[in-house]
Amino acid sequence: MAGGTWTTQNKDRAGVYIEFVGEGKPVGAVGDRGVMTMPLSLSWGPSKQMIEIQAGADVSKQLGYDVTAAQLLLVKEALKRVKTLLVYRLNEGVKANATIGTLTSTAKYGGLRGNDISHVIQKNFDDATKFDVKTLLSGRAVDIQTVAATEALKANDWVIFSGTGALTETAGTVLKGGTDGTVTNQDHMDYLAASELVDFQTMALSSTDNTLKALYSSFVRRIRDDEGKKVQVVLENYPTADYEGIISVKNGVILSDGTKLTAAQATAWVAAATASAQMNQSLTYDAYDDAIDVTPRYTNDQIIAAINKGEFLFTPSQGKAKVELDINTFTSFSPTKGKEFRKNRVIRVLDGINNDFKRIFESFFIGKVDNNADGRNLLRGECNSYLNTLQGINAVQNFDSQSDVVVLEGSEADSVYVEVGVQPVDSVEKIYMKVTVQ
Repeated sequence: MAGGTWTTQNKDRAGVYIEFVGEGKPVGAVGDRGVMTMPLSLSWGPSKQMIEIQAGADVSKQLGYDVTAAQLLLVKEALKRVKTLLVYRLNEGVKANATIGTLTSTAKYGGLRGNDISHVIQKNFDDATKFDVKTLLSGRAVDIQTVAATEALKANDWVIFSGTGALTETAGTVLKGGTDGTVTNQDHMDYLAASELVDFQTMALSSTDNTLKALYSSFVRRIRDDEGKKVQVVLENYPTADYEGIISVKNGVILSDGTKLTAAQATAWVAAATASAQMNQSLTYDAYDDAIDVTPRYTNDQIIAAINKGEFLFTPSQGKAKVELDINTFTSFSPTKGKEFRKNRVIRVLDGINNDFKRIFESFFIGKVDNNADGRNLLRGECNSYLNTLQGINAVQNFDSQSDVVVLEGSEADSVYVEVGVQPVDSVEKIYMKVTVQ
């Protein structure tokens, strides 16, 4: 279904077009948050597709390692906050393999992790006509099959078997030749194309390549403005984007175990925290999980300068690394689009309204409700119900259902014009106190 912004009522496709300017449940229920996506170069896992990972799930079979392994550092950081992580493996790599007599074993996926796979084949203790074929990962048995011949072996989570004939005993044969391969800009373009087909709130790019930053920046502008898919992308040191859909992380953090994360690596946590934050929450002064310091540190003047440039940064406070201000890169303020649009809490409200209205209208109204007074009143009632829900959770304030929602017949027989006035609630971020000594 089409969507996006509009200036005049001249759209051709059926869809929902929403323009924002500054100044269960019912069907209008607020949508769930907590989904982010991230492209990575990995040493195991299916390539060129989204891999869905739920917080707390065992990822070893999907990604080849335990989530605490150094190879999955960014996955671990993202899962500190996000509910659902959509990882896209950019690289394909070469599959490791080994030949043992008539048996050929090939790693299920390309990548260096395949070189950690080995096989032990020995006579079965109870039946001398059969063999026990063990698949080991870093010395730990992950699969055991007892068979009489090579062709009886079945693929497991780690290898694919081929060949026919009698098995040959081995005390330990290691698969070799697995490589990760290289990642090209085309791989990133393939990822962006794949991301258009899934629902998410935020995207993280853990790269310092300015060409890629520009590519991701253009992508998020297009899908926000032309397609009505209100998402945010988190980049490192890219404040020149000057756009509410782009968050620029300036510095990194130091974890309690001494691990130092760069700004590029910290994008994973920022995207996860942003995706999981609700419409009535701000990340300002929120602590980065398990971080004890920031790197690098900045002076007061440097921090102020960074904020004015639209940079998201961490500052040290009481042995923790905290978000200085939950902002995006938008800085070109105007009378119709003021400073409130740089606040990510405000953007979460506006984006949530856009995405939820689009979902509600597409699911329950477009092609299903008559475009007459009764149908338009029904649509107005759903808008009011939804916005009253937002007011109930302090996402918006001063909403008046009698005057803040207008639903009129559009310029064509199959269109309606909806005008909504909302005032997003921001968080208390500055406290000015006067103390009089008497």
